[in-house]
Amino acid sequence: MTDPPPLLQPAQIEQAILLIRGQRVMLDRDLAALYGVETKNLNKAVQRNPDRFPADFMFQLTADEAECLRFQYGTLKRGQHFKYLPHVFTQEGVAMLSSVLRSPRAVQVNITIMRVFVRLRETLALHTELAHKLAEMERKIEGHDTSICTLFDAIDQLTTPPSQLPREIGFHVKDAPKPYRVKKH
Repeated sequence: MTDPPPLLQPAQIEQAILLIRGQRVMLDRDLAALYGVETKNLNKAVQRNPDRFPADFMFQLTADEAECLRFQYGTLKRGQHFKYLPHVFTQEGVAMLSSVLRSPRAVQVNITIMRVFVRLRETLALHTELAHKLAEMERKIEGHDTSICTLFDAIDQLTTPPSQLPREIGFHVKDAPKPYRVKKH
């Protein structure tokens, strides 16, 4: 009887999911490590089944993207630099890997990865919904700001004691303006 595959922690998978070209993807080497195979063997299995991996399931990084990714990882240990431009797999590509890699571990890894992708999508939807609600509240509050300032001004006027100078009552005529004179030449 074989040993059951070790349980994967969702946090371990979440850390391996990257955002590249606006898509959530996983690197071939991270997937290979999760599946317990070498990266070159994973890529060979994919190359033997090119019709299962269209461009929206898997793509190869450009040299610039790989370089940026290398800097994100910081200082890598010997042998961890990219010898070849890595391939990345979208959620659909990871699901398709289960049909190419046929081991019990691959099935368990795929199930865990799919659950993590779904949870991330739900979390993102929740954050998007919260962001919309906050923006709506800000719009409502902007109108209230002027009303609140007016209210505070009125309260200030009511709470400020009247001046101690006696007010004059009655009609007062100000100095009359001087009549306009036309000069003769």
